[in-house]
Amino acid sequence: TGMLYSIPFGNVDNDADAEPAARSGMLERIKSERLFTCGVVIPDDFEGDITRSGNLVGMSVDYCRTLSAAMFIGDSERVHFLNFTDTNNSSVVALTDGTLDVLVGGRNQQEFDFGTSASLRGLSFSTPYYYGNESASDGVGFYSMATREDDVMLASFVNCVVMATIHAQENDIQKHKSREMPLISIFGSEISWALRNAISYSGSYDEMYVKHFDSDATEAGRGRNTLNDGGPLMLPFLNLSKL
Repeated sequence: TGMLYSIPFGNVDNDADAEPAARSGMLERIKSERLFTCGVVIPDDFEGDITRSGNLVGMSVDYCRTLSAAMFIGDSERVHFLNFTDTNNSSVVALTDGTLDVLVGGRNQQEFDFGTSASLRGLSFSTPYYYGNESASDGVGFYSMATREDDVMLASFVNCVVMATIHAQENDIQKHKSREMPLISIFGSEISWALRNAISYSGSYDEMYVKHFDSDATEAGRGRNTLNDGGPLMLPFLNLSKL
């Protein structure tokens, strides 16, 4: 069964709820600096320019650009990329020490839900945007956008952007129909068009998937990366710390 399911947004267009965005230090800093840093985990044998890549690396890069479009009124270029290999924890260290604002492309590992030391704090993971084809007995790999756990509002915003692409897919909203996406003022009225701007850049989940996995874009080739029809889901846990 497909694993993609967008949890309903609820009442996100509520001006009375806009004030909490001011308490998101990282989101406010990023909006003020008009740039954020996205780490991209790549395979050891990867060669080339990640911004021109396809498959999982390209899709991960595109989610960072979609986040940029959401934060900066449609501008998908307000992001600086750093590469990391997937053989060590250097990307996680870079995220927790503030070198990165967001991390993509790495397989989620439950151990990083929890802070393990003063220098390696816990992370928050968005709804997964890609699932591997491993068997259940081998452990299904899934990939999310990761942020530090110390700013729940930023983590929630990032999660909303990922869910927006799946919501667009469920509701047949492509790029040219991005104005059908809901307004979302709870992160500040100045970015109330965030979801519309995100989909105006990325399109629906299917549009992103076909762009980066063209040869495997058939339903059979996509494995778990299709809409959920009532099966089990993998959901993010925000702001978990080691007990």
